[in-house]
Amino acid sequence: SAGADVSLLLAPEAAARGCAVVDNSSAWRMDPTVPLVVSQVNAEALKGHRGIIANPNCSTMQLAPLLQALHAEAGLRRVVVATYQAVSGAGAESVSDLIQQRAAVVAGEKPVSTIYPHPVVLSPIPAIDVFLEDGSTKEEEKVVRESRKILSLPNLRISATAVRIPVEVSHSEAVHVELDRAISPVRARTVFAQTDGVFVQDDPSTHRYPLAETSTGSDGIFVGRIRVDASVEHGIAFWVVSDNVRKGAATNAVQIAELLVRDRLLWGSAPRA
Repeated sequence: SAGADVSLLLAPEAAARGCAVVDNSSAWRMDPTVPLVVSQVNAEALKGHRGIIANPNCSTMQLAPLLQALHAEAGLRRVVVATYQAVSGAGAESVSDLIQQRAAVVAGEKPVSTIYPHPVVLSPIPAIDVFLEDGSTKEEEKVVRESRKILSLPNLRISATAVRIPVEVSHSEAVHVELDRAISPVRARTVFAQTDGVFVQDDPSTHRYPLAETSTGSDGIFVGRIRVDASVEHGIAFWVVSDNVRKGAATNAVQIAELLVRDRLLWGSAPRA
């Protein structure tokens, strides 16, 4: 991402000259005139765009297709998600920072981070981006607000906790969903498996479930540990992992561009110079 400030400055200029801008920053995501699109969830939102299309936050990206699949099958009532996010979500310099922290530990030295308030190599950090007045973080707010917009469910009850972990690439999420109607884990696996870009890895007896290591380098969204959440009525819980650099950012942007070309929406309603 070029960053929100750059996007706010340059995206309108490009759109005014007839370009279709797929923006990966946070600048335009909640603008009501700008579609916020996950390629396999709400491609219809591209129709009538005004030249700028927003790419969602990486954590929202891998969650939205699964929530949409459950909503279509049994209706969403409430979502609770904890994200365990790789350091690459904060940029390449954060990966270098983690590597030097690991080297310090191996050398028997005290690791120090140049990026985070604490060395993430020693402990997950339950704080991504700045804290807001209500005690949540901006990252958590993004997951909540963006999910509602993408799913066209403005009143969806959703809560998020975002945690930075000492992994280089691929975000993991523990998700608990309360539904309007009961759905079995078997049916949930089928529904997920029928969702474009989603792959079910769910066989605990053979230790088969999504891992950051095996998800890295793939464009897929991997889901497993699908089970009943007995703490609520009609509850389902699952674990989802995806490469935050690929599907979480670059791949979705390319898929949006492909949709614009396929559906002859490249120019949208942007004025041409």
